[in-house]
Amino acid sequence: MNDSTTEEPVLDLAAVGVGPFNLSLAALADEVDGLAFAAYDQRPAYDWHPGLMFDWASLQVSFLADLVTLIRPTSRWSFLNYLVEHDRMYPFYIAERFHVPRREYADYCAWVAGRLPSLGFATSVDGVRWLADRDLWELTLRRTDTGAVIRRLARNIALGVGTEPFLPPPLAGVAGERVFHAGEHLNRIEGLVAAGVREVTVVGSGQSGAEVFLDLLRRQREAGWAVNWLTRSWGFAPLDYSKLVLEYTTPAYMRYFNGLEPAVRDRLIASQWQLYKGIDTETIDLVHAELYDHLLDGDRPPVTLLPATAVHAAALAGDGVRLTTRHADTGREAAHETGAVIAATGYAPRRPECLEPVEKLIAWDDRGRYDVSEGHRIRTAPEVGAGLYVQNAELHTHGAAAPDLGIGAYRGALILNAVTGRDVFRIPRRTAFQSFGPAAGRVGGS
Repeated sequence: MNDSTTEEPVLDLAAVGVGPFNLSLAALADEVDGLAFAAYDQRPAYDWHPGLMFDWASLQVSFLADLVTLIRPTSRWSFLNYLVEHDRMYPFYIAERFHVPRREYADYCAWVAGRLPSLGFATSVDGVRWLADRDLWELTLRRTDTGAVIRRLARNIALGVGTEPFLPPPLAGVAGERVFHAGEHLNRIEGLVAAGVREVTVVGSGQSGAEVFLDLLRRQREAGWAVNWLTRSWGFAPLDYSKLVLEYTTPAYMRYFNGLEPAVRDRLIASQWQLYKGIDTETIDLVHAELYDHLLDGDRPPVTLLPATAVHAAALAGDGVRLTTRHADTGREAAHETGAVIAATGYAPRRPECLEPVEKLIAWDDRGRYDVSEGHRIRTAPEVGAGLYVQNAELHTHGAAAPDLGIGAYRGALILNAVTGRDVFRIPRRTAFQSFGPAAGRVGGS
């Protein structure tokens, strides 16, 4: 293995991971004169949730929530410019689509990623060290195709490694061919068909769970399987898209949320789950329509929907899985055998292994999470002046907006303004009609 120290200039900002948020950062950074920027990802090319890329699925936010538009609508990396470059502007105009197909958004992101010179794919960030004598970060980079190792220096780092699939403990213990996360669905579903699985159970009722359940229903005539859908929530509830509630995903609420006490923030996140964990109403309508068709057919295998039902235990049983469930309202337990389990149980924050050498320099809260400032900078030891920023790992400090695509350009602009020390991008201040803090004076009449 070759190990060399690069003679390239010190980077002003190095981005670790190239998901939508660091891709947004890279697109905005592309127009900042004099900025030394690079982003690294161990994958060979950009790819976004391929295991859930259904042809019929739409993005849950407006096309305006692209990589740049909410901060720099004139950028050549906007979604509208992507349409122009692909000669689709007039068809898009006539289609009047506010929520674009998910596969189109993924293609747009791949189009940007394939043209930005600052992105380094097939490059793993294996380690980060802090050089106290120079107050710089040293990144150990390894080419995944050649094994070559180099070291780059950076004044600031933006972590954008995203989250990782989460399996609750009962299912994690039996994960394998018949129990897997919904993020692998399209990569694994044909294997279940080929294996002749006669019953499939979906666990979890967010958007991914609804889409996987709908896909299983649509395959039912061919596959001949029974389908179950379980959720520990009180029901298969929709995302709240009402206008004033959507203001809770704006920068205005994000700033307010960050100023609250940690215990208050945790309580609010738990209560605001329909801002980011529910099902969009269009998908609910499609599910209901498919269930109605199932009712009309009369001869399909059974379909069962069980709200308020949590998986308490799981064990492999022959070629399938035995689930023990517990009903939230009655406390009653029940056993059920199924051929396969697809867990739409969400994603959890990922602590990058590359940070192990500097973990003691990072301020962690009492639950082992980053302590993140309003400007998305991770608080570090006082002697560390080099900046460490984070994207989509601050739900606990910034609220429901953190994973929302509509916040990506805004957050990237904040980071770039901080890194450059000047207002390269104009930051919008009026983003909500509501004033989330206490009223400064008396409201209303006598």
